[in-house]
Amino acid sequence: MAYSSFTLETVQEAFHLDIVETAALFSEIEPVVPPVYFTTVLAEKVQLAISIGTEKARSELIVTDVLFELRELLDRRISFFSGIDLSVDADLGLTGVCDFLVSLSPIRSFLQAPLIILVEAKKDNLTLGFGQCVAEMIAAQRFNNEKGNDIPDIYGATTSGTEWRFLKLEGKRLHIDMEVYPIRECGKILGILSSMVKQTA
Repeated sequence: MAYSSFTLETVQEAFHLDIVETAALFSEIEPVVPPVYFTTVLAEKVQLAISIGTEKARSELIVTDVLFELRELLDRRISFFSGIDLSVDADLGLTGVCDFLVSLSPIRSFLQAPLIILVEAKKDNLTLGFGQCVAEMIAAQRFNNEKGNDIPDIYGATTSGTEWRFLKLEGKRLHIDMEVYPIRECGKILGILSSMVKQTA
């Protein structure tokens, strides 16, 4: 079993999670004002990604740009990884490759302190990615515990590139934000991602 095999139901049963669905869990987070050049280029890339119509295009043209801008906004104090292996417990099915992962450490040569897990939406359905995302969040939680990283909460997101949904894992309590954030609100998305890093750091 690997991360992609989990559904939200099976991951809840396997790891005895208490799931809380909250309307606008991150609604109080203030948007950041991204640079004009970023919003201009991103708008063009969004249109191109939509025209191409593949997950790979949205991943390369939108998600990577958002994470790169997040790194710039935080003065490069973080790093992000794409397609990195995060296998922590094969017996529990916590094995596989993460679509994207944000680390609190600026070191890019190896993974040190995973904080945010991003999973590409399955068939453009953000909810279908929840199981995989939560399984990877649990793996990140265990990775940090084994490494002695003092990171109390792990955050997650499922995204199609053009739409984003966010999660928070607090011990065994999983908070699911019921709000869908469109990429046209990129300032809000960056604000939420930034707040996740700042609250932990």
